[in-house]
Amino acid sequence: MNGPTILVRTLSSASILDRYDNTWQYHSRSDHHSKIACWGVVFDLMVSTPLLRRHVATGAVRFGINHEMRDFVHDRKKNLDLVLCTPGGPTKSDTLASLAANYKIELTDEEREEFGELPPLVRAPVGSVLLALEAKACMTAHQRALPRLYDELNSSHLTVHGASDQAIAVAFTMVNVASAYLSPDLNKKNRSSDPVWSQHKQPRDAQLAIDKIKQLPRRSKPGDVGYDAISIVAIDMANDGRPVELVDGSPAPPKGDIYNYESMIARLSAIYATRFKDLG
Repeated sequence: MNGPTILVRTLSSASILDRYDNTWQYHSRSDHHSKIACWGVVFDLMVSTPLLRRHVATGAVRFGINHEMRDFVHDRKKNLDLVLCTPGGPTKSDTLASLAANYKIELTDEEREEFGELPPLVRAPVGSVLLALEAKACMTAHQRALPRLYDELNSSHLTVHGASDQAIAVAFTMVNVASAYLSPDLNKKNRSSDPVWSQHKQPRDAQLAIDKIKQLPRRSKPGDVGYDAISIVAIDMANDGRPVELVDGSPAPPKGDIYNYESMIARLSAIYATRFKDLG
């Protein structure tokens, strides 16, 4: 799977500039990490799903960014990071390829060749949402961040399925296992002269976040309540400019676990192939 390695490789380059002229790899008020994560999920899903590639090639499926979904039942609304959809109007100039350039996504030659073999996925006004993707991260102050992390993730699948029960709701989550972290909130004018390090009790703090994410409801079929698929990716990121590392061992979900990234992509591919076999 390409997505997690693309994510950590791209996040290793500091590219987020704050108002104090600090450049960060991750900033809580930026959606840079979410954009990269969503891009990688769509890349892997297209590679893994022949039916999706055919729908993209024929123009039956497009994508939308920051699409507002409104829950018909409770009239609540939420912006989803990225959606796959039927086109609701003329296509725009954005493509999955142009997003890679805009987001400064770093691909290897092999990944670039694999991506080049895919049909071009184009942005368009959203018609019917087929798949809605939400990406969230828990990087520091893990225990204090858990209620908000859970509430934001839980509201997403409720809104998606309140708008369209047939839509596939997906959560990509990223949990930091670094023992020390340079927080942009605590390091503004003082970053270069007197940096303040946040200390984590690892792997306890990361495990708390992972256990909370696992409490999110999951569903096995339309009509039920919950996410159709969830992945948990563990990374080691100090946010000080050093390369980000993908963590395969504990506390990351092991290969074969339902929260493992590869398991999520396999599940999404199977759901898409059955739920939208009559599309287009």
